[in-house]
Amino acid sequence: MLLVTDAWSPQVNGVVTTLVATVRELRALGHVVDVISPDRFRTLPCPTYPDIRLAIGAGRAVARMIDAFAPDAIHVATEGPLGLAARAHCVRSGYAFTTAFHTQFPEYVHARCRLPLAAGYRALRWFHGAAAAVMVATPSVGERLAAHGITHTVHWSRGVDASLFRPALREDIARRPVFLYTGRLAVEKNVAAFLALDLPGTRWVVGDGPARRALEARFPDAVFHGAHAGAALARFYQQADAFVFPSRTDTFGLVLIEAMACGTPVAAYPVQGPRDVVRDPAAGVLDEDLQRAALHAIGLDRGAVARYGATYTWPAATRQFIGNLHPATPASALQVA
Repeated sequence: MLLVTDAWSPQVNGVVTTLVATVRELRALGHVVDVISPDRFRTLPCPTYPDIRLAIGAGRAVARMIDAFAPDAIHVATEGPLGLAARAHCVRSGYAFTTAFHTQFPEYVHARCRLPLAAGYRALRWFHGAAAAVMVATPSVGERLAAHGITHTVHWSRGVDASLFRPALREDIARRPVFLYTGRLAVEKNVAAFLALDLPGTRWVVGDGPARRALEARFPDAVFHGAHAGAALARFYQQADAFVFPSRTDTFGLVLIEAMACGTPVAAYPVQGPRDVVRDPAAGVLDEDLQRAALHAIGLDRGAVARYGATYTWPAATRQFIGNLHPATPASALQVA
C-alpha cells in the first residue's frame, strides 16, 4: 500500500498524527507500506506556516516512486505539491486511488486572503473528483462536501493511543479549575474566543503557530506552554479540568478524543467536528455560549468521559481505512482528466 502525503513528521498536527498512527497499524497487520512524504525531497517553507515544508520539483520523482513500488492500493492524503504530483501520475497512468478530506482549506484560505469560498471548493472538486473515493472523518463533513458537488465520500474515523491518553492521578495544582486548549495557534482555530472568556482559575494553552506572539501579548494572564507531544501532552490533558475547543472549522478535532480519553470533558461550539465527535452529553457540553459550556463541563463525571473517549481506537479506524481502499489497477481507475 502506498501513502502520498504533504503532511508528515516533524510537523505536529492532527493530520500527521492520523497518518503516522494509520501506517503503524497497517504495518502491524502485515501490510507493506511505503510513504512518499516531504522528507524525501527538497522543500521550501509554506507561506504563513514556515514549520510546514512543501516539496518542490517532485513530479517526475513521485511518478518513478509510484511505478517502482507497484502498489496494490494508493492513498493520496493531501492536496499539496506531492498530492498533486501523485494525482497527475495516477490519472495519466490509469491507477485508481483514494483521497481524504482532512482540512477545510477553502475556509482557511478565505480567512487569510478573502479568496471566495466558491473558488476554493471548485479546486477541491477538481482534485478529489479523480479519486475512486474520498475519505471523511464525520458525516457532517460528507454532507458539507456533497453540498459542494463532492458526493463519493466514505467514512474513516479516528482513534487515540490508549497507552498514552488515559486517566492519571490528579496533581495538586494552584488556581483550579484549569481550562485547556491544545493545538495549532492560528487564526482559523479561533483561540482568542477561548482566551477572552471570563472564567475562574487558570487557562493553559499548549501548542505553537503563527498567532502565538499576538495571543500572548493580548492575553498575558493565560499560560502558554508551547508545543508538546506524547506523554508530556497527555499530562496536560490529564491535569486539566475541562478542554475548551473554540474552533468552528475543524473537520474532526483529534484533540477532542485525546482529551476525553484522559477523562477531561470537552466544551465546544455545536458545529461540525464537535457535534459529530462528542455525541454523548456525559462526555462534553456543546453550546453557542462557550463560557457556559466550559463552566458546565467541569461538573461532568471524569470516569464517564474517559469511557466514552476510549471507544475511539486506531485499530478500528484502520479497519475502516482498509475497507475504503480501491485496487490500484487500470481496469478500476476513474478516467478523469
